[in-house]
Amino acid sequence: MRLMRVGAPGAERPAVWTEDGRLLDLSPVTDTIDGAFLAADGIRRAAAALATGELSEAAPPEAIAPGGVLRVGAPIARPGKVVCIGLNYRDHARETGTPPPERPVVFMKDPGTVVGPRDPVLIPRGSVKTDWEVELAVVIGRRARYLESAEEAREVIAGYAISNDVSEREFQLEHSPQWDLGKSCETFNPLGPWLVTADAIPDPQNLRLRLRVNGVLRQDGHTSDMIFPVAEIVARLSRYMVLEPGDVINTGTPAGVALGLPGTPYLRPGDVVEPEIEGLGTQRQVFAAA
Repeated sequence: MRLMRVGAPGAERPAVWTEDGRLLDLSPVTDTIDGAFLAADGIRRAAAALATGELSEAAPPEAIAPGGVLRVGAPIARPGKVVCIGLNYRDHARETGTPPPERPVVFMKDPGTVVGPRDPVLIPRGSVKTDWEVELAVVIGRRARYLESAEEAREVIAGYAISNDVSEREFQLEHSPQWDLGKSCETFNPLGPWLVTADAIPDPQNLRLRLRVNGVLRQDGHTSDMIFPVAEIVARLSRYMVLEPGDVINTGTPAGVALGLPGTPYLRPGDVVEPEIEGLGTQRQVFAAA
């Protein structure tokens, strides 16, 4: 099942995108898609409403097509936290000249950075090194603490989405010994278009990720190249922090970022970035000056 939120910022409505290309109104089940919805068995209730034909059409499909009249928001209303894993692809570690980490590299990102998959992304004032990172995002569906196994970790995952972990490399690496300053600028985490429920992605380690900048393919990776797979990430994080329904985990990016490609230009106003992940859809952002 593919859950989404559509409408103007702050006024998004919950919806389901069906296999046959219909946009159905999820309002009879919930006011929004957020942690409370997930914690209250929302995915099962939404699936039941879909199966029994209770959901009416929210809008014609063309309304949410690129250039359509209806905005696509992030599929999760503002998460409680966004936890990120750095250097989690072997090819990305190689391109940055960094040995593969023995433990996950963890940092936090301001949840306010989460925007829709086609919303404009703002290049910070003074930035000369704004970069792209297509990532598989994990959305937590149940409260998780001290998970003991990968099997337990899989049971708390509500689903998956595309995340663009936009980064300002000078802020990240030169302005502070921690990475947060280069990760938490406004609009720096486009998410969606869908939250694809976990049952529809049987193996998150078997997904292709790609990203284009101005039509040029820059990233072309595969989740099988992760150093720490999804379930291990979730289990490890649960030993250090409580994961709550609606929390988002960005699981790392493959090779092909500007930081790892000397001579590749960083992003400038007017550039178009298009991330995609197999089974999770596509995004499109036009970058603009803050």
